Order: sequence, then C-alpha cells, then structure tokens
Amino acid sequence: GGSMAAEWERQPAAAVLTLLLSLGASALGLLRVAPAASLRPAALSAGEVHRLITYIFVYEDLISLTCGAIIIWYFAGSFEKNVGTAKYCFLTITFAILSAFLYLLLRPVVSRVSAVEDAKGFMPVAFATLGVSTTRSQMKSTLFFGVRVPVVLVPWFMLCIAWVIPHSSLLSNLCGLLVGEAYGLGYCFCLDFPESVGSKLDRVFPFSLLKRIPGLKYIPGSLAERRAFESS
Repeated sequence: GGSMAAEWERQPAAAVLTLLLSLGASALGLLRVAPAASLRPAALSAGEVHRLITYIFVYEDLISLTCGAIIIWYFAGSFEKNVGTAKYCFLTITFAILSAFLYLLLRPVVSRVSAVEDAKGFMPVAFATLGVSTTRSQMKSTLFFGVRVPVVLVPWFMLCIAWVIPHSSLLSNLCGLLVGEAYGLGYCFCLDFPESVGSKLDRVFPFSLLKRIPGLKYIPGSLAERRAFESS
C-alpha cells in the first residue's frame, strides 16, 4: 500500500500544470472576471494570437471543466509518461497550434453546412495524443466497451462519444485527431526531436525548475532513464 500511496501522490509534472492552468483560466471566465478566450476567427483578426495556444485551457461551464479535468488527468498524464515531460510540453503546444490552424482553415467550409462551436478545452490535444498512440501502437486490436475493435478505429469511436460532451467542438476534436495521426504516421518528422535533445532540455529552464517542484514527478527525456525511473 505504501508504494501505491507514493505513486498516487506524485503525478506527472506537466499534466498537473496543464490541469492547474485550465482551472485558473476557466475560473476567470466562470467568475466573469475575464472574457472566455476560446478560439474564434474574430479574436485572431483582432490580433489575439495567444489564443492559438490558450484556447486549450478554457472551459465555459462546470460540466465541461470537469470533463476536461478528467481528460487531462487521463490522456495528458499517460502521454507525458510515454514521451517525457519536456517533449510533452513541446508537443502539447505544437498540437494545439496545428489543430488551431486546421480548425480555422476548415471552419468557413464546415459552417456553410452546420453550426460550428468555438474551439476550447484540452480535447483537441487529447485526440492528437490518441491519434499518435493508436497509429504507433504494436497492438492490432483492443477491447472497447467489451467489444474487440481494430486499434486504429478507437479514436474515431471516441470522437463520436465526445460529441455528447457539452460545448465540445466536433470540428476542433477532428482537427486534433488528424494532426495526431499525421504526426504518428511520420508526416511531421520535422517536429520529432531525438531523445538526446529531450535529455538536454531536461537540464535547462523551465524544465530544470519543474524537476524541483515537490510532490510532482518529472519524467526524463531518455527512454533508458524513464525505464530506470519506473523500475525504481
């Protein structure tokens, strides 16, 4: 029980920060202290370029914030454990921006056919990480709600399920998934930095600072270190 308690206490550092940023950014909107900073073309035209990243931390009501928190806890945490904290931070920002651009590109086309929700919340990035892990998975099939399905189809089933989460934008989730699949299949190789770079990043600011936060688990950039870390 002791080791389990220790495991429970120390969560992946960047995933916890993602969660805290989401709570902070959403609280401002929920308390009406600041306007919600979801991703919409008008805001970008007005020069609010930061929204290309900040939209992933924004939720406009408690239900979607709760769903978002669970998604971050589950997807961000496991993705960070797989790739290391530094790469997780880099890829989260990259996936957020690429998904945003694709969303803004497709939005005018899709909005002719149906209403399009503004992009907000971590879900597009979660779908990107899901796209990466399923395209690179060694498994051919998996159990999904008790039914054996091909691994590559899992994200598409999840996309249908995510449709029912209030205020989640189907288009931005789809864009996230497409970005993740493209990355997973190796089309974005220019974004894939080697482990040696990850190990160097571990030693520089802000990652050197993240390592020192008590109670959080910093996941090293090199696979060998991660394995040693897990077995310890």
